[in-house]
Amino acid sequence: MAFYSHVSTGWDSLDRIIDHLRMGDNVVWQVDTIEAYQKLVSLFVNRATAAGERVVYMRFARHGPLLEERGNVTVHHLNVDGGFESFSAQVHTIITREGRDIFYVFDSLSDLLHVWATDLMIVNFFFITCPYLYELNTIAYFAILRNRHSFKAIARIRETTQVLIDVYNHKRQLCVHPIKIQDRYSPTMFFPHVKEGGELVPVISSVEASRLFASLTRHPATDAQRHLDYWDRLFMQAKALVDGAAGAEERQDMVEQLSRLLLSRNKRLLGLIRRHMTLADLIQIKSRLIGTGFIGGKSLGMLLARQILAADSDDRWGEVLEPHDSFYIGSDVFYSYIVQNGWWKLFMEHKTPEGFFEKAEALQTNILAGAFPETVRERFQLMLEYFGQSPIIVRSSSLLEDAFGSAFAGKYDSFFCVNQGSPEQRYEAFEEAVRKIYASTMNPDALAYRRQRGLDQMDEQMALLVQRVSGAYRKNYFFPEMAGVGLSHNPYVWKKGMDADAGMLRLVLGLGTRAVNRVENDYPRIVALDQPLVKPLTGLQDIRKYSQHYVDHLNLEENALQTMPLEELTAKDLGLRLDRVAVRDTETADRARAAGRPIPEQWVLTFDDFLTSSPFTRIMCRMLGALQQAYGVPVDIEFTVNFNQAGDLQVNLLQCRPFQTIGRRAGVVMPEHIPEERTFIRSEGRFMGGNVSLPIALIIWVDAEAYTALSTTDRYSVARLIGKLNRRLVHPDTMPALLLGPGRWGTHTPAMGVPVTFSEINHISALAEVSYQDGSLIPDLSFGTHFFHDLTETNIFYLAIYPENPDVRLDTAWLEILPNLLPEAAPGDSRLAVVVKVCDVREQGLILQSDVLSQRLVCYRATT
Repeated sequence: MAFYSHVSTGWDSLDRIIDHLRMGDNVVWQVDTIEAYQKLVSLFVNRATAAGERVVYMRFARHGPLLEERGNVTVHHLNVDGGFESFSAQVHTIITREGRDIFYVFDSLSDLLHVWATDLMIVNFFFITCPYLYELNTIAYFAILRNRHSFKAIARIRETTQVLIDVYNHKRQLCVHPIKIQDRYSPTMFFPHVKEGGELVPVISSVEASRLFASLTRHPATDAQRHLDYWDRLFMQAKALVDGAAGAEERQDMVEQLSRLLLSRNKRLLGLIRRHMTLADLIQIKSRLIGTGFIGGKSLGMLLARQILAADSDDRWGEVLEPHDSFYIGSDVFYSYIVQNGWWKLFMEHKTPEGFFEKAEALQTNILAGAFPETVRERFQLMLEYFGQSPIIVRSSSLLEDAFGSAFAGKYDSFFCVNQGSPEQRYEAFEEAVRKIYASTMNPDALAYRRQRGLDQMDEQMALLVQRVSGAYRKNYFFPEMAGVGLSHNPYVWKKGMDADAGMLRLVLGLGTRAVNRVENDYPRIVALDQPLVKPLTGLQDIRKYSQHYVDHLNLEENALQTMPLEELTAKDLGLRLDRVAVRDTETADRARAAGRPIPEQWVLTFDDFLTSSPFTRIMCRMLGALQQAYGVPVDIEFTVNFNQAGDLQVNLLQCRPFQTIGRRAGVVMPEHIPEERTFIRSEGRFMGGNVSLPIALIIWVDAEAYTALSTTDRYSVARLIGKLNRRLVHPDTMPALLLGPGRWGTHTPAMGVPVTFSEINHISALAEVSYQDGSLIPDLSFGTHFFHDLTETNIFYLAIYPENPDVRLDTAWLEILPNLLPEAAPGDSRLAVVVKVCDVREQGLILQSDVLSQRLVCYRATT
């Protein structure tokens, strides 16, 4: 180990000029060629190994290797294709493992431009790596190629490093010019030096120095471009191809290159991009991009879906689709925010297996209080000036979000900015929304979701989508006519003969928040697109009860997202065409008058007239069909509905992502004549998960009557207990479990069900929501919601059980006689054994079977 301070570069003459290297030095060489850097590396490494020092070579570039493994030289081959985070983590891990007093050689940092395409991220990498190497008392060699980087990037590197030396050729003479040598000084140290023989001689004469620097002066156009990041110069080249006479092949090559830097690394998505997006489309996206990097999954899904429809010659989508007005905050802004606020070391600790959850809380707290660079703040301000006081929504759009197999539905936050008040107030509200979304990457549910899908070590940068809110001003309120969620495959058909492949919608009046979230005490209109008037309900009483009673809107006067009862909203004379979306509830009005308490006119939202008298159903069916055909898998969309001045229907396509259906399509042979005493559950319809034959080894049952008797605090304790059992006992393969409980699992309101988070039930094989009328605990699958996506992506079978219906059976008496394993499974929660029962049913051979075609479901004991 090197305990002395002076270290040789391997070139004695250079050592004398810079007074040797010091332990802790990061040495950056600005060179014209890799060959020049390799000679400097060879001198340094040969001298170091001769002195018995250990050298570690970080190999990652496309250029030839600088060193071969030998003796005291260790070579680490790094993967740069995974992105900034994974590459930086690899380097950090190696440096940590190697320890103190090591000599390092890195490949040319300039080569990272081919995967990161931005000087900013190279500077960020250097900014986080250089201090860590300094802290461990190492010496590290880096190279950057001349004229490849912006002046600003070179300045940031110079600020961070301890040593920066320029190396170039002038009239076939090697010139070495120390630019920065920290904590050392001599009268000639910072002069350029030319090589004469084996010595470096300072160019002291003003005449010679002037001639030397004159020959190095760049062309004015080149200097002008170097005020720009490499990223901007790349897109300038792309625009020149579009504006010029470039051939189709050359343009397509540029599309391929830019797509991997701006849109996605996913091969399936890149295939869709190749078929549906042009170079002009990518340049248009860049014009609305703040920062650099990817625009993220949500932004890509929205743009790609629109391009797919635009190319569909069978429908004139241009007349139907409402134009979007969006900006994108690049994924690199997220990493720069982490790096420049000084949290990268904490971020790396979070990336370790033991720190993945433990360090997330501190990181989340920091993120909520960080500061943005002035350049980013300026771009934020310009964007807000563009939107003026129009309401906007800031939406998460991470790299992994809305991808094939990982929707991340509801795992990250999105926020409405009503955008009222002074410019300063509007800016602060926007910046707070950005911080909150960044902080949501550290939510326990999001982290559990990533780990369960093996994504915890992948880059998950948070890009953002900023959209003008779709809707209309109605006095002091702003909201669209309607909004909703669409699925091209209906996984929960409730009537024989209904076509699952026709798709379905979840439709609400007002903002779509009530369609994408599992809202308490409220229900959207569920529309089967092949039979839009057929409801999963019968009778006006049920239709009234299970309809939408509240409307989400933006209150411009209060500058807030609010919820208002439908009857209160209709009384404000906002010009709503209720006759188009609702029917009068004369029965309720008549009962109120008879009781001597007149009430305002009552409406029940059914959307029946709108579904039958407008082209909406046909439009949505064709839209979902076209998108599914292009994606090659079922899709899930979010949309709003408005009407233009001519009264024509306008659909705003806000989001599109692959939708993962669950369950096998192959038929299941349903058993006949099962004895009643061996039938645990019997039902028709009201299940989601396809055709299954699922063995059940464990039942976890929350008794409805006992649950409703608990305090609110104890109901939360039940939820946490379910999480413990989920982690300790349940496994989809070795211990498949059926979880039964009253009302809605995952609710935010304990009075409506058990308020678990999804990470507390993510190992369950089958989930049952049991109706309990006495406590108003009503199941709700909530098609298309974030909860719904979690079920489908985790292959959890869902069923709703209504024991009060005569054709439904739930044999709780059998459960009551089984031994309760809770006291031994969770001794600290034994007091809750009257509420939660854990039963091992492996000896009973319990099997859950369902058949989509007949809509039959049965769970029975195969053994007596």
